[in-house]
Amino acid sequence: MDSLYSLFVNALAQSQPRKIVLALSGGVDSRVLLDLLAQYQHDFDCHCLAVHVHHGLSQNAESWAQQCQTWCQAANIALVVERVELSLTGRSIEESAREARYLALAKHLEAGDVLLTGQHSDDQLETFLLALKRGSGPKGLSAMAQQMPFGQATIIRPLLRISRSQIEAYAQDKHLVWVDDESNQDIRFDRNFIRHQISPLLQQRWPHFSQAVQRSSELCAEQEALLEELLSDKLRQAMGKNQSLSIDCLSQHSERVRGQLLRMWLSALGQKMPSRDHLSKLWQQVALAREDANPILNLSGGQVRRSNGELYWVEAAKDISQWQHNIALEQRLTLPEHLGSLQLILTGSGQLSSDALARGSLEVIFNPEGLSAHPVGRRHSRKLKKLFQEYGVPSWLRRRTPILLCDGEVAAIADLFIDQRFAGQDCELIWDRTATVM
Repeated sequence: MDSLYSLFVNALAQSQPRKIVLALSGGVDSRVLLDLLAQYQHDFDCHCLAVHVHHGLSQNAESWAQQCQTWCQAANIALVVERVELSLTGRSIEESAREARYLALAKHLEAGDVLLTGQHSDDQLETFLLALKRGSGPKGLSAMAQQMPFGQATIIRPLLRISRSQIEAYAQDKHLVWVDDESNQDIRFDRNFIRHQISPLLQQRWPHFSQAVQRSSELCAEQEALLEELLSDKLRQAMGKNQSLSIDCLSQHSERVRGQLLRMWLSALGQKMPSRDHLSKLWQQVALAREDANPILNLSGGQVRRSNGELYWVEAAKDISQWQHNIALEQRLTLPEHLGSLQLILTGSGQLSSDALARGSLEVIFNPEGLSAHPVGRRHSRKLKKLFQEYGVPSWLRRRTPILLCDGEVAAIADLFIDQRFAGQDCELIWDRTATVM
């Protein structure tokens, strides 16, 4: 069984992690990883942490967390238990649990850290077959990589080329105890159906089927990497500010190249791969929609939208059109929905008049409905809806752009214009978007 530890050490050899975080479910896979990590910590004197995500889906969930605590104390590895609540809106339990799990794990990872997860070759086979069922292309059929970026950290799967039976043999040889999640027997879940009904037949007929799937996954990953390498310059040329994508640049390429560039764009934004049908709709119904349209394609986690000849990915966001808050000079106001902060600063080189602003109460809102303004340098006042159009503000940002009111009158639109009634030189409206999420 020393060979398993050697594989573990080799998997971490090139990473030189600042900290190693183990995703500890309590199942046999992560239980074996905990045992290997305890030995690794002893041999290499590194900083290690285990994180157990408590989904609360099983009546045994509390005892699993307690069991993980006992094992970690024995291994001299600190444990954090993360309790999560699942959002099942439009998603399966499996998908929601996975998303919640990785969000919880990400809280404990910083640049240079390594996250260890316990997937093995049987998991790889299941992932490959699930991707095949969905009709995935090379990227989906690449299944799981042994090592991949995860934010500024790295995910490493040391057991990916090891079978479940080898892992269980190690655990039994070491007299390890682990927990069994009863939901793993429920074949209503696709992965469990493959695990219990399909994989045994395939392995019985072709004993090396898992290894063949691993080779196919790696070949698909190589093909996908080659495509990205060959098209990376074209993607950079098409990308604009705020990670938008030029429709004109895309239209100069063949349908195949254009489809791959769209996939690469969404992948770079951390989004799931769209289906072929979604790709077709993205191009035909969003990119090529008539000029006066406001096309939207809803995908998992957000939307693809168009503005001024560019495609944008827009994250799902809460409606903040009813939000309002008072603001005062030299006061930093934190805006909702990660939109940063707003501040009125007295200065000798601003564009606002502090005297004009002092004549009324000041507040910040996001709803332009019914409001008009007369920007400095313009001959007439206009409705904010028309002004937003003229200034090229995308439709989905028009209710996410801070409006400064003085006694109910528009004094300024952050980063856009100053109303001439409030123009001056001794005050400046600063919108710090450091925390902004597009």
